[in-house]
Amino acid sequence: MRPLRVAQVSPLTESVPPKLYGGTERVVSFLTEELVNAGHDVTLFASGDSVTRANLVPCVPRALRFESRCVDPFAHHVRMVEEVAEREAEFDVIHFHVGYPHFPAMRRIETPHVTTMHGRLDIPDLLPLYRTFADEPLVSISDAQRLPVAFAAWQGTVHNGLPPDLLSFRPDRGQYLAFLGRMSPEKGVERAIEIAKQSGMRLKMAAKVDKVDEDYFASRIKPLLDDPLIEFLGEINESEKDRFLGEAAVVLFPVEWPEPFGLVMIEAMACGTPVVAFARGSVPEVIADGVSGFVVESVDQAVDAVQRALGLSRRRCRDAFDQRFTASRMADEYLTIYERLLEASAGLDIRGSFQRSQS
Repeated sequence: MRPLRVAQVSPLTESVPPKLYGGTERVVSFLTEELVNAGHDVTLFASGDSVTRANLVPCVPRALRFESRCVDPFAHHVRMVEEVAEREAEFDVIHFHVGYPHFPAMRRIETPHVTTMHGRLDIPDLLPLYRTFADEPLVSISDAQRLPVAFAAWQGTVHNGLPPDLLSFRPDRGQYLAFLGRMSPEKGVERAIEIAKQSGMRLKMAAKVDKVDEDYFASRIKPLLDDPLIEFLGEINESEKDRFLGEAAVVLFPVEWPEPFGLVMIEAMACGTPVVAFARGSVPEVIADGVSGFVVESVDQAVDAVQRALGLSRRRCRDAFDQRFTASRMADEYLTIYERLLEASAGLDIRGSFQRSQS
């Protein structure tokens, strides 16, 4: 494949990669570096504290999450979209990861572009928006994610991926259950605590508490932390995550919402740690039932699955990651989409032009 000039446009809330929590920005980082490794000329529009081997365009000095004076993050994203549009002739393909604020501007430029949707799409307010922009080329991160707006111009589903050496494979099973994510109702925190109590196993929770979830944490979760089985660690960084997930016996993913992807599931798999997850959103696409964990429908099923997961092969769990969820596979699939977009710019119809082959 010939070298391409590719723009990656990241959210500005976190740096690329993020210092702490930040799934979208982490994926943008992995994709960007893989494209650079493959010899492509990549420009990254992101916060100024990002670290990359691509050409960095700092759209704000540092991640907005750590900018106390930032009241309206959307304003900075609109400015970034305008800068991308002004420089569009410099690129063969522009790849957005910022949701939809660029949709109107992109209708008025000629450079092929695509948007990976990283969030949930089942919100009623989004339906008229996606009908208005039904010709915008999109990529989903799971087949389940796209169902609420199945009519959109989907170019394919590309599952997220990680560098194979990012997390350490640990062949020996740990002694505790792990929960990693946001401290919010949709992530199933209370379910995780109940599963641990019924299983009689320690639960370590490493979670970010967003401002919007502070009341939920104070009123619903803090009273449950008196139990000696439950330990709350707070938010952890990438190096701490390696040990946290790798030394766990089982990772719990008891989500109560249509999870678009769930990066923690493949992070656990990379460590060889099986996952017990509720069948919501992407979960049945990601977890190979009986290999990398178990997909369940209730707390009672989860308690039973935890015991069965203790006997799963951690080597087979890691193999499942290597076969399906590496960053190089993710980059290859995006490159296929880029090439099809370039073909489409010659006048071909791009609607539904690429579909990911199921592993």
